[in-house]
Amino acid sequence: MLTLIAFLFALTLLIAVHEYGHYRMAVAFNVPVLVFSIGFGKTIYRWRPKKPRAGQNTEFVIGMLPLGGFIQMLDSREANVAPELLPLAFDQRSVKVRVAIVAAGPLANLLLAGALFSCLAWWGQPQALPILASPTPASWAAQAGLTGAERVLSVQLDGQESQEVTSFQKLLASTVDAEMANVAMVWTLQRADSSKTFELEVPSPGELQRPNLSDSGSGLGYWTVLGMRGPLSPPIIGRLEEDGAAKLAGLQTGDRVVRVDGRPVVDAQQLRDWIRAEPASLDSQKSGEKSGEQNGQQLWEIERQGQFLNLSVYPKSSTLQSQGQGAPFRRIGAVVGAQPATEWLQLGLIEGLAQGFGKVLQIGQMTVNLIGKMITGDASSKHLSGPLTIAEQAGQSAQLGWAPYLTYLALISVSLGLLNLLPLPMLDGGHLMYYLWESLTGKPVSVAWQRGLQKVGLALLIFIMSLAFFNDLTRLFN
Repeated sequence: MLTLIAFLFALTLLIAVHEYGHYRMAVAFNVPVLVFSIGFGKTIYRWRPKKPRAGQNTEFVIGMLPLGGFIQMLDSREANVAPELLPLAFDQRSVKVRVAIVAAGPLANLLLAGALFSCLAWWGQPQALPILASPTPASWAAQAGLTGAERVLSVQLDGQESQEVTSFQKLLASTVDAEMANVAMVWTLQRADSSKTFELEVPSPGELQRPNLSDSGSGLGYWTVLGMRGPLSPPIIGRLEEDGAAKLAGLQTGDRVVRVDGRPVVDAQQLRDWIRAEPASLDSQKSGEKSGEQNGQQLWEIERQGQFLNLSVYPKSSTLQSQGQGAPFRRIGAVVGAQPATEWLQLGLIEGLAQGFGKVLQIGQMTVNLIGKMITGDASSKHLSGPLTIAEQAGQSAQLGWAPYLTYLALISVSLGLLNLLPLPMLDGGHLMYYLWESLTGKPVSVAWQRGLQKVGLALLIFIMSLAFFNDLTRLFN
């Protein structure tokens, strides 16, 4: 129920903001708005303001299906217009006025996202510290000497002024900026066991062999190609399965793993790697569970309430597929890793605004980049998400609290704004393309062409929506 309520509220709010952008700009240019509707289908409620705006007598409508909205303006192409009102009709206004009204909807969504991100920055949130997890074995980061637990103090992009890094999120943002500009970085770091700092030059994406985004839908971006893996997570055991190897070995929730087979454990990511390594052979599986487990014995040293204990752990070979290749891997039947270390970060007025709208710009650049790669075939179409995934994320974020839910609203608002700017007929971006043509040629797109393009646009939208819905169902059943 919470998922449904959170999803419907988000959808209604974002659609209302979008349509209000169109409405408010039309009112500003004195274009009469006849209907302002949120939702389609049977009307639930309708009203007119007792004191309408000058030149306006808008009917506000709430429909039963909150899957969209629209505003209906005075337009001589749709109905007969009284001669005295004809100069005010939408289709009779200049191209600049029509562009402003059409673009105001997506712009309202982007402004809402920026405002939400800014409010979160002003209020303050716990931010993961910029302490690196252990890198992927044999990756660039590992070969560069990173082992995990290093803290990034500052980042310098290709000769620009060095920027202090106060959170892991800011470190990721700097990495995205470097990826977009295809430039190298210089990190200033400090190891956990030393007060000295050192610099590390991080190559640009163009200097690395970058694989395409994976077909599974999880992208191999610049950060991952470098071999980096999230903020450092302490190697602490969480929830245990009743019949898992961790429970059978005597592990308890809250145990901190210090060593495995004599090797010091840096973080949870490294511990997961060692658990999954050396999967049990098919022969040992066939010969019996006990034999297979003995071949995979690991000696763990753990810390429990200030005391150090040694336990023998036998990770079990899993029947689940590993990375889509069907290879067996081992698991202990427990959550491995605790939350990364965090620090409460609260920004001032100007800093919060800069961060909030900077996020909108960054997300927009990433989205446009991903769409371009999907068009060229460099990224998988499985990145598309439909209503089922959006609804699921709405419920999950609402359960986590108001801050994650507001973050979710901001992200969806950015997506809705950018989606409507796509140059497809039936969307705001398609109308903007019509007006661009009109401004270049001095003539509007003919009715016949508009009808033909609308059919093409509708077919493309149905295809995109069907693909997104198929991806939703695939994720759901997998």
